Amino acid sequence: MSPLTETIVSILLVTGGLFTLIGAIGLVRLPDFFTRLHAPTKATTLGVGSVVLGSMVFFSHQPQGAGSSEILIMLFLFITAPVSANFLAKAAMHLNVPAVDKTRGRPWEQ
Repeated sequence: MSPLTETIVSILLVTGGLFTLIGAIGLVRLPDFFTRLHAPTKATTLGVGSVVLGSMVFFSHQPQGAGSSEILIMLFLFITAPVSANFLAKAAMHLNVPAVDKTRGRPWEQ
């Protein structure tokens, strides 16, 4: 494998790890359900997407070639994460889950 490919894979893995770490920190540190829901769904999707993309680049330079499983993982992730976050947010709105006063955009309270 060429040094350029190794550098690209390393950058994608580190970027994915950083996005996942930021999402995990946001899940722990943010004050209410709605902001906690936002951090992992956005950051972790990018994080896992970067790791899977790094896997695709790595295995495309191997003798057996790249498989279709990485593409299916990314497709499944990018479809299911926003949909499940939307369902969780709607359920929380209907259950009147309390939000911090600084949380903007509460159309259900009008």
